[in-house]
Amino acid sequence: MLKVDQIKKLFKDLNAELVKQDVIGEIGICGGAVMCLVYQARNATKDVDGIFEPTKEIRLAAKKVAQAHGLDADWINDAAKSFFHVDPPKEEVMQLSNLRVWAPTAKYMLAMKAVSARFDSHDKDDLVFLIEYLSLKSSTEVFDVISQYYPKNKIPAKTQFLVEELFGE
Repeated sequence: MLKVDQIKKLFKDLNAELVKQDVIGEIGICGGAVMCLVYQARNATKDVDGIFEPTKEIRLAAKKVAQAHGLDADWINDAAKSFFHVDPPKEEVMQLSNLRVWAPTAKYMLAMKAVSARFDSHDKDDLVFLIEYLSLKSSTEVFDVISQYYPKNKIPAKTQFLVEELFGE
């Protein structure tokens, strides 16, 4: 599990590798990394999910960082990129010399967590946290947020069931 301080150190080391490559990079984090770094909703996450550019150069730098820290090469990965439906509104997380790290806003994160709705993950707990953080009082309010970022035909039935369950509907 990666803790907040460790994730920050990994990003600093990733920045150092990008400096060596003379590359400027950008990472948009999502999932557990956001819940840890931005909202302090949990202490650790198993990996850092996100989207990044330039992809090839960041993968190479991340591999070197992984080797230096004894981590799996996929400590940072873009497996969740399919959940970035539109360009999200962003919050700055870290700005280093050659690396910018940002996170989607709380509303976008709520939409992503609701649409992914994985039952073998922290999605439900994260969704509960974000609903409380945003002071949403009903499933209708939650679906109003989700529909700002995802068209109705892209919202799975499991999302509706989960959100309604959270409000006892």
